[in-house]
Amino acid sequence: MQKLVIWGTGGHAKVVADIVRLAGKWEIAGFLDDWALHLQGSDFCGAKILGGREQLEKLRSQGISHLVFGFGKCHARLELSALIKPLGLSLATAIHPRATTARDVPIGSGTVIMAGAVVNPGASVGENVIINTLALVGHDCVIEDGAHVSAGARLAGKVRIGRAAWVGIGSTVIEGVHIGAGAKIGAGAVVAEDIPEYVLAYGLPAKIIRKMAMDEN
Repeated sequence: MQKLVIWGTGGHAKVVADIVRLAGKWEIAGFLDDWALHLQGSDFCGAKILGGREQLEKLRSQGISHLVFGFGKCHARLELSALIKPLGLSLATAIHPRATTARDVPIGSGTVIMAGAVVNPGASVGENVIINTLALVGHDCVIEDGAHVSAGARLAGKVRIGRAAWVGIGSTVIEGVHIGAGAKIGAGAVVAEDIPEYVLAYGLPAKIIRKMAMDEN
């Protein structure tokens, strides 16, 4: 099996590691985390914490060709993706064996699809997307790069989720709605109208609460 590293050492990284092992395609060579440098060399989730981004240039010489992100922050996943590609590293896609994705759905590199998630026909899923546990992506939806569809969220048909947008846990998005880039939808919201980019919205129905910084998600 080819080797990969997972960037992150939190709870999300544990879930990603479980998916990678269940899928049986990759061997986890270790974990990276800029915030856990004091734990370098220690055990985490069945492998070693190798260090932070200072380790990236060494990975290829160690026979490691792929990386997947194990954290939820949307803009950070996109920024770090741009960092690793010039180093000759590729992004791995991790799909839980008990997720359901229609045959015609293109899925971008670096995307993670978790247990119980369903992606229906005609949809498209970009790079570095998270489709979390038990999430539903309806027919003909478009999920742009870096977006996060949280656990239990439900997207009706023809919904568009913009680049690095976040759809909160248990939210419902009505058919044909467009959520703009960098927007964040709060937990349990019902989104019945288009949401512009870089705003926080929540409620029943969802209302815009405030503007957000471009890298806040």
